[in-house]
Order: sequence, then structure tokens, then C-alpha cells
Amino acid sequence: MNTKYRHLFNENFSVEKYQNLIQDINSDFDYDVTFRIGETPFFIRNELKEQLLEGCQQVIDFIKTKEFKSLTNKALELNRKVPNEDNHTTFLAIDFGICEEDGKITPKLIEVQGFPSLFNFQNHLSQKFVNHYPFLSELTPFLSGLNPESYLKLLDEVICNNFPKDNVILLEIEPEKQNTKIDFYYCRQDIGIPIVCVTELYQKGKILFYKNKQGDEIQVKRIYNRVIFDELDLRTDLKLNFDFSSDVDVEWAGHPNWFFRISKFILPYLKGKYFIETTLLSDLKEIPTDLENYVLKPLFSFSGSGVIFHVKKEDIEAVKEKDLYILQKKVNYKPIIQSPNGKVKAEVRILAVWKKEAPSPTLVTNLVRLSRGEMIGVKFNKDKDWVGGTVGMFEK
Repeated sequence: MNTKYRHLFNENFSVEKYQNLIQDINSDFDYDVTFRIGETPFFIRNELKEQLLEGCQQVIDFIKTKEFKSLTNKALELNRKVPNEDNHTTFLAIDFGICEEDGKITPKLIEVQGFPSLFNFQNHLSQKFVNHYPFLSELTPFLSGLNPESYLKLLDEVICNNFPKDNVILLEIEPEKQNTKIDFYYCRQDIGIPIVCVTELYQKGKILFYKNKQGDEIQVKRIYNRVIFDELDLRTDLKLNFDFSSDVDVEWAGHPNWFFRISKFILPYLKGKYFIETTLLSDLKEIPTDLENYVLKPLFSFSGSGVIFHVKKEDIEAVKEKDLYILQKKVNYKPIIQSPNGKVKAEVRILAVWKKEAPSPTLVTNLVRLSRGEMIGVKFNKDKDWVGGTVGMFEK
């Protein structure tokens, strides 16, 4: 990490300043954020930044291969296929654990998603940190030479693709009940598009509509998709007035098929110094004897659901749909961030967008999660401080 800014930050930190930061965020929409925000940014040295960018490029190179779609068609067969898929994903989220290997700090790919993350919230979170710790203006959360203004301009172009804002919607399942709704609020504020629940969308022929606050019927021409099918499939109480499988006249900012194509499904194919040994259960020749060194993960779950950290032989044998699970070697997360009382582990998610006609995605910003537990997720970090979601700050 960048020790200069770590020392500066820790000298300036106080619990009161942290509480003021949280209140600053909560006051934007008179709403208390429901996930924990970490006390500190992660100050990322150029050496680690270059490693992260190299790892991202290797993932992108794989996604851009001619064989990628045919290779990942099975991911759609195992789930569902939505018509009118575009040529490439619109969003990428590439997660690296900050690990130690052979005594050196090395990022290791934990997960990759062809799905949007907290693009709007992260922008505001970084600015809040700068507001409360002005010396952080010397750093940046952005990549590819972006700044707050050019970042929002690019995000607007990617989400809206020049359609009128009324004809573009952020689509989610009961958005007011989602843990990430603060990001939806910032998106509506920044981009100017409405937030629509899946139950409010309806179909006439091949056209989709919703009604605005005035009750006017508005055609939907582009969908910024935040719907996770795992959740949708569990919500048998919801009455939908359209079918995701219908051939409708609409563009997608984040076509649902890419959620399945770019997922843990591709991890077994990725080889190299930034990638972890990963095996599809259906390809597993024999169960390892050292299962304490492995994690069992479902391919298409979200937010860590279904992960078995302490794997037993019976867990593997009990899996009926072996095409839907991977066995992944554990990695050694290195506690690297100095808090007032001990060191903290970090996971860095690099966020990218891919404009419709662009040859490649653009790496734009990041999201960091801090942990004191054996895993990054919330349930491993209850009642702890200096954990939760934050942002990485790079040298300009």
C-alpha cells in the first residue's frame, strides 16, 4: 500500500470524522445506507495498480476471443437465454483478492461478472472521502485518465446510448427493498433515468411500457438491467406483465445473457499468475485429500450465497448438478491495510464499461471491500470496524 497516505489518513482519522462521512452520504437522500461503509480508502501503489491492470487485460483478452460465445453457450443452456443479445457485454466487474504468494503481494482473480456494480455510488463515495480528507484530492479512484466529469459523461453514454432519458429505465426487483438502492438513487440523480420495478413494466406486442409519476404511458427503448435472475426465480409472489424470454423491441445496457456468460463459469479456463486453480465439479477426476485448501462455489449465485468455505467430501458428493459448481483453491489474503488496531484484508473490484461500437472495454473505476474475517462477506465481518465497502485511491 501507499504508506505516505496511510500515515496521513490514520493521523487525521477519528470515529467522529467517520460518523460525519456516513451522515454526509445518508443526508443526500435522507436515507440510511444499509450496507457497511469502510472507514478508509485503500491507497494503492503503482506497482499493485499495474498488476491489477495486467490481470484485467488477461481477462479481457479471453473474453474477446472468437471462441468465447460458443464456449459459454452452455452457461445459457444451464440457466436461461434472453433474445436480442448484443455483441459484447456492457459492464465488467473483475474482483481480485490482495494475496501473498512466495512472500510477495499478488492480486488473485476471485470472480468476474458481466453485470453492473455500484458505478454511481463509488463516484460519490470517493468524492465524500475527499471532502472530509482534503489531502486525498492528490489521488484518484479513476482509471484510463478519467475525472469525475468525464467519468459521468462516459457512464451516461453507456447507459443511455443517446436515447431520451424517459425512454431509458433502471430495472430492478422491488428497488426500494434492495441493499444497493443508494446506487439507484445516485444513478437517477446523475443520469436522470427513472427507477422501475419489474412489476411496473408491461408489454404490448413487441413494445415495453411503464407509467411515469404523472400516469403517462412511456415506451421503454433501453433497459439498464439490475435484475438478478436468481432472485427473480425465487420471487414466485411477483406478478410480471412481460416475459424476459419475449422477443421485444428494446436495447439492453447490460444484456441478461452476459451475467451468465461472464461469471464463475469462465474461471476454469483462465490460467496464469493472477488466476486460481479452479475445476468444474463435472470435470473433477478425483476429490482432493486436502479439502481444507479448497472452496466449493455455485457458478451463478450472487453476493456469496451458497459458498461452502470449509468443504467436506460429503459436500462434493451431495452436489447433484455438478455442471453448476466449481471447486477452487483457497488463496492467502494478506492483511495489508493498517488500521488503528491491527491489519485488514482487501479485495479490489475493477469496474469497466464497454461502449456499443468500441473494440474493447474501458477500465473506469473501482470498488474495494475490507475484511477482518476469513472471507470478505458481511457474515464474516459482523460487529467489526474498518471493514465493509470502500474505494481504492491511485496515484495520479
